[in-house]
Formats: sequence, C-alpha cells, structure tokens
Amino acid sequence: MDQIEFFARVGLAIAIGAAVGVERHWRERDEPPGARAAGIRTFTMIGMLGGVAGLIERSLAPASAYPGIVTVGFLIAVTVVLTLFELHQAIAEESFSATSVITALLTFGLGVLAVTHDMVLASAAGATLVSILAGREFLHGAIRRMQWVELRSAVILLAMTFVLLPIIPADPLGPFGGISPRSLVLLVITLASISFAGYIAVRLLGTSRGDVVAGGIGGLVSSTGTTITFARRSREGANETSLAAGAIGAGAVSLLRVAFLIGMLAASLLPTLLLPLCVGALVMLGYAAFLAFGKQAGVGESFPGNPFELPAIAKMAVLLAAVAFFARAATLYFGDRGLLAASALSALADVDAATVTVAGMLPGLDANLAVRAIGIGVLVNMVVKAVYSVIFGTRSFAIHLWSATLLSVGAGLAADWLQG
Repeated sequence: MDQIEFFARVGLAIAIGAAVGVERHWRERDEPPGARAAGIRTFTMIGMLGGVAGLIERSLAPASAYPGIVTVGFLIAVTVVLTLFELHQAIAEESFSATSVITALLTFGLGVLAVTHDMVLASAAGATLVSILAGREFLHGAIRRMQWVELRSAVILLAMTFVLLPIIPADPLGPFGGISPRSLVLLVITLASISFAGYIAVRLLGTSRGDVVAGGIGGLVSSTGTTITFARRSREGANETSLAAGAIGAGAVSLLRVAFLIGMLAASLLPTLLLPLCVGALVMLGYAAFLAFGKQAGVGESFPGNPFELPAIAKMAVLLAAVAFFARAATLYFGDRGLLAASALSALADVDAATVTVAGMLPGLDANLAVRAIGIGVLVNMVVKAVYSVIFGTRSFAIHLWSATLLSVGAGLAADWLQG
C-alpha cells in the first residue's frame, strides 16, 4: 500500500465514522453534556479505530498465525465499552435499545473493511447505514401503517424472487425456441412487482398521483404488463381515470425507453426515430397529466384492497408468454421479409424485443428497413395495449387509452413527415 492509498483508506474509515456520528449526535443534540453515550466524536473515533485495526491486520498478515485476531480483540473491546455505557443510560432513562451498540459495531467493521478490502463497498455500506438511521421515523411510521395483507404480499414477492426463481429451470421447453420456465416465473414476479409498486404509491400519494407514479415505474419494466394490470384494477372498482393516467404514463415511458435503447445499441438510427418517439411520448405525458391533475381525477377516490392477486397475475403472465411463443412460431413461416412481421408479432408482448433484435442486426441491415421494423414494432405495441385495455378494462379506461394512443401515433407520424 503506497502512502496516497494509505491516507485514502484511513480517511474513508474516519469519514464513515463521522457521517454516522453526525446522525447520532443530531438526534440527541438537545441532551446536556455527558447525557449521551456516543456522539460525533465517539463514532468518528470508532471509525478511525476500525481503520487502525485494519492497518495492523495488513501489517501482520504475512507472518501472523492467527489472522483476524487483532480485529476481533478491538471489536470485543468496543462492544464491551459501548454496551456498558448504553446499559447505564438505558437504566437511567428506562428506555432500552440496541441500535447504538449495533451501529458502533457496524461503524468499526466498515472502518476495517475500508482499509483491508473494497473501498467502494465500504463507502456504499456506510451511506446505507446512515440512511437507515436517518429514516427511523419514516420506517417506524410505515410499520405502524402497514396492514397484514401488505406484509403477506411482500413476503410472497420476496420468496418468489429469492427462493423460487433461483431453483426454476432456465432452459426453454417446447418447439420454436420454447418457453423458459424461469422467464415465465420472472414475468409473474415482474407483474406482481408492478402491482405492488402501484399499491404502495397509491397508499403514499393518493389515487391520482400514486397511479401515475406507479405507471411510470411500471413503464420502465413492462408497459404492456402495466396496462393489463391497471385495466384489471379498473374493473375492480378503482378510480378509472387515475388508472388510465398511469397506463398512459407507462406508455410514454416505454417510448422514451425505446429511444434510449436505440441511442445505446443503434445510434445511427437515432436521428430518424428520436423526434417521432419523443413527440409521441410528450403527447401521452400531457394526456396523463391532464387526467391525473384535472378536476375529474379527484372523483371517486378508492384504494386497492390487495397489493396483487397472484392467480390473476399468473394468468396474465401465461397469456403474455403464450403471445410471445406464437409470435416466434409465426415468424418462421415468413420469407426474406420476415423481419417486419417478426417485429410486429414480437411487439404483441413487448416492444423491446423488436428494438434489440433489429439493433443486433446492424450494420449489415439496411438502415431504412431497420427504421421501418422498429417503427412497426412500436406502433403495434401501442395499438395492442389499447386492445388489451378493451379486453381487461372498463369502457372509460379503454376510451382514455385509445384516445391517448391515437393522438400520440398521429403526433409521431406528423413529426416524422415534417422531418423527412
């Protein structure tokens, strides 16, 4: 370790301790001197102590028969001292909490980590620790407001993501490329996550704003899935106008996402497609804002009773997977001009598939054909989402989605005509 790295690593250990100490000291800033067990100075020194322990470990590492013994010794000393002080304070105030002791141990450990291993990891963990400490009121308030159905849904979602998904086979099954069981489960998780994000957004922000925020988040993942999810909710008695605003917002985000993908994967096509995509997205965003913040959006406020219904989510996932499967099968029967048909058919489930496929064929593909293929994929996806709104949603929901789609398509085509 050279001298510059030496100062950088120890400095990071001290900075982590100081950041934690500021939060701890600020929370008890009104206490008289001697009334708090640990403040900014104490936690800064704990971080520095961890850095020193890490330095000693590194210097002894080549010849030490017991690696880690110095760190363990310092850790035991910090734990004993902080525990005694916290116990004395807790008995005096009749208020018991292990937060300060655990925080001190983490601060010491991150100081050691900053010196002995990855500085980026130590820095990120330190920022996370301070965020958790500073968010005490928010976290406690959220727990008090949480209902059993929300906790159950969160547990199910976590179990599907971290327990079920890793053990599901990833290899496709069936002809025409088949269907991957893991992809199907991942689609279920994606749709359930969209529903859960929408539920939380509505609980925190109210119906009109919450649905728009949830729609924007869903549009980053799957605007098609978001549209179907919101359409289904509209038939369950939720606010049709705000749900339509959220679905339209998801469509706008989807157009911007396509523009971003083109810029990253096929920059040569961006001058032709950027203006139509952005104009179409702006029209949809304007329509969504009109619905969300207009006078009619405040009528009939209602909150969903369940973050997501897993059987309904699974049915939607199977439907989208089946559409994608039949799209791949159908493309095998088209000739040399099958790219346009493939883009249109794949867009029945997801617009990103057409964009990524066409981008991967450049520069060997004619630029005009590539632009037409992506454009057809975008148009088909926009129209099919409007069709899904009729199938799964209420009449009012479908009317708003069709109106926004037609206005957006018209504006995009007009922008394309004007520029070329």
